[in-house]
Amino acid sequence: VYPSYDEIAQSIAKRDKARIAPAGAYAMNVLGLTTQVPMNLVFLTDGSPRSIALFNGHKITFKHTVPKKLSFQLQIAQLITATLQEIGREHITEQHKQQLKTILSPIKEEQIKVDYVLMPAWIRTLLKELYEQIL
Repeated sequence: VYPSYDEIAQSIAKRDKARIAPAGAYAMNVLGLTTQVPMNLVFLTDGSPRSIALFNGHKITFKHTVPKKLSFQLQIAQLITATLQEIGREHITEQHKQQLKTILSPIKEEQIKVDYVLMPAWIRTLLKELYEQIL
């Protein structure tokens, strides 16, 4: 039995003493906004950038990023930010908003507020609007 792609990426990050976070379509999949598993898994890292070919044509790509994008207190806040950046401000649908409300409902806004400063302004505004609708 092969390890999961995430386990492989985590092992590489641990070996290299680097931080990683899912990005792009993989972040959307981890968050549950899509059921499609991408062939190329992208992780942001503060380590060295590289691509690793896996079995069945899959690939893990580590993209170097600024430390700010890896400094979130809550992993869910980082996933939401990466997902919304992948979707794009103009392409967020009501269905996306409903799914995000479901994800955010068990999390108190006070918990996620600490990460607001790390988010782009439009994502911060959207999350505040969603929290107002949850209450």
